Amino acid sequence: MKALFFLRHYNDIDHITPVIYKWIQSGHQCDVVLIGSAKFRRDFRVQFLSQLKGVRVAHMRELFSWLDYLKWRLQMLLLTRNVRRIKIIGNIVAALAEHFDEKKREPLWRHTAGFLLERCFAGNNSQGVVAFDWIERNSVICVEWVEVVVAMAKDRGFNVVSLPHGDSPHASQLIRRGERRVVPDALFSTAAIFDKLVVPNELCAIRFRPFLPESKIAVLGSPRYCEEWLSILSGLMPPSPLVRSNSRLKIVMFLRKANFTTFWEEVGEVVQMIAEFPDVELIIKPHTRSGWKQSLTTDNTIRKLHSVRIADDNTHSVHLMNWSDVIIDLATSVVFEAVRVKKPVLAADYLIAARSTVAYYMPETELKCRDDVYERINGFLTQGLDSFYVEENRQRFLKEILDVPDGNVLSRFVALLEKSAE
Repeated sequence: MKALFFLRHYNDIDHITPVIYKWIQSGHQCDVVLIGSAKFRRDFRVQFLSQLKGVRVAHMRELFSWLDYLKWRLQMLLLTRNVRRIKIIGNIVAALAEHFDEKKREPLWRHTAGFLLERCFAGNNSQGVVAFDWIERNSVICVEWVEVVVAMAKDRGFNVVSLPHGDSPHASQLIRRGERRVVPDALFSTAAIFDKLVVPNELCAIRFRPFLPESKIAVLGSPRYCEEWLSILSGLMPPSPLVRSNSRLKIVMFLRKANFTTFWEEVGEVVQMIAEFPDVELIIKPHTRSGWKQSLTTDNTIRKLHSVRIADDNTHSVHLMNWSDVIIDLATSVVFEAVRVKKPVLAADYLIAARSTVAYYMPETELKCRDDVYERINGFLTQGLDSFYVEENRQRFLKEILDVPDGNVLSRFVALLEKSAE
């Protein structure tokens, strides 16, 4: 069987690479087409996929003439919401998009989509499947082009599946600035264009249920955090730039994307408090794509603290996970791996306007006030890290969030893709 996988950015590369690996291990073939930044051609996971027999990896600009690629990128920018939010430029882009309307854009969309489908499935009238990640309305890859790819694939008899590019670190709904009503989020309505949408757990499924019939949703567990993939990933990681010093306690703080509500003044207070503990190191990891928007990362008083560092984009989350003794989390799914290996995660829910999944399932992890932060750090220094989790709670988290319903996660993903390809 043959599959065509489209990958956009860091998150979907991170979560879909395990599925592609298992697809190849099951005796199938695939094309992987990168449709985001060309820098991801050098990503260690993409390089791993490139070395697998039966996988062809290419970036869009490698497959088209420079002129076609440039026109494709420019049409994308016309429809990208992030560009339209920029003052002055946004108004110009909106006006251009209105003038260069959908009818005028369609020939290039069909040309690029048709080429990619023909390249992958030439001479193959069956036994194929196309896969995107959770394309959303605010994606840097405009939905209009994806809709054309999906429609043309279906015309050729191929099903199109939407695979996870992340998880749900929140157990509550009103999590972004400006959200004040508990209603279905239209951000996830794009899922309706796909034949099947795959989610790791019920918390993720809830987002999509208002827009999809139950028959279109598959809950299969987390490919990124399943034990099978974690054992492989540990051997793929590039060398860590972090060196373990002799400090008594090493802490990593993972920050959320900038559009999620975060109480930055108190985050700064927590950082200052930790810096006052002797023999403690703290590394702050900004969000992969929007760290530059976060006030903490540009605060000179923070940067001057001798025991505090800001991680750069070259430091992978797994490197930080391995380096740390303890993790302070502002609701990010990256910490799910730490829970898997029993590394203490402090869920700093009082620093955000949300209830984190980690704190919801494991109340023993929650920080409710500044006193909690102090007492936890002091406790780790004086009593050690053992017996942090209530094991019954941790096992429930693993069963309902990561291994749904058991550890054979990657096999379930392959089985779904095989059924979709028939």
